[in-house]
Amino acid sequence: MQKYIITISRQFGSMGRTIAAGLSERLDIEYLDRDIVAETAKRMEQSVASISEIEEKVGAFYMRKRNPFSMGFYSFEDEVFAVQRNIIRDIASHKSCIIVGRCADSILRDFENCLNIYIYAPYQARLDNCINELLMDEKTARKMIKEVDAARTNYQRKYCPEVTSVFDNKDIMIDSSRFGIEKTTELLTNLVKSMW
Repeated sequence: MQKYIITISRQFGSMGRTIAAGLSERLDIEYLDRDIVAETAKRMEQSVASISEIEEKVGAFYMRKRNPFSMGFYSFEDEVFAVQRNIIRDIASHKSCIIVGRCADSILRDFENCLNIYIYAPYQARLDNCINELLMDEKTARKMIKEVDAARTNYQRKYCPEVTSVFDNKDIMIDSSRFGIEKTTELLTNLVKSMW
C-alpha cells in the first residue's frame, strides 16, 4: 500500500483527538500529537513542559528573547514552530501517519496523498463533551473552549497567513456531534480505505 498522510484540525471539545486515536487504531498507522512536542523538546534541548507551555501561549502573547547578535528580537515561539514544521515534514516524508493540529494541513500542502480533515461541532455539543467526556466542570469547560479556540485561530493566522477561511486546505469537514465519536471514526476510516 502506498504511503499517505491524514491531518486532523479540530475545534476544542469536538473530540477530534479521540477520533484521531480511533482512526489510527483502525487504520493501523501512527497517530502523532504529543509525540511532536517530545521530539521538539529533544531537538531544542528543552523540557517537554517548556515546549508545551509555549504551544499553549502562542497567539496569546509573544515570548521573546533578545538576540545577542543584533539589535532586534527573535521569538522563541517562531523557533518552536520552525522545528515542529521540520519534524512534521520529516515524518510525512517517511511513513503513513495521522498528524493532529499544528497547522499540518498547511505545512504539508505540497505533499501528495494527503487528506486534510476538520472536525467541528456546535458549541453546546462541545460543552457537553468537555463535561461528560473530558470530565471538566462547566465553568472550566466554557473557559477552555473560548481560550483554546482563540489560541488555535491566532496560531494559524500567525504561521499560515495564506489561510483566510476555515475551508482553506481542508478536504473533509465533519460535525462529530451529528454522528458521534464511533460513527465519525468509522466514516473517516471507510473514506481513507476507499482512497488508498
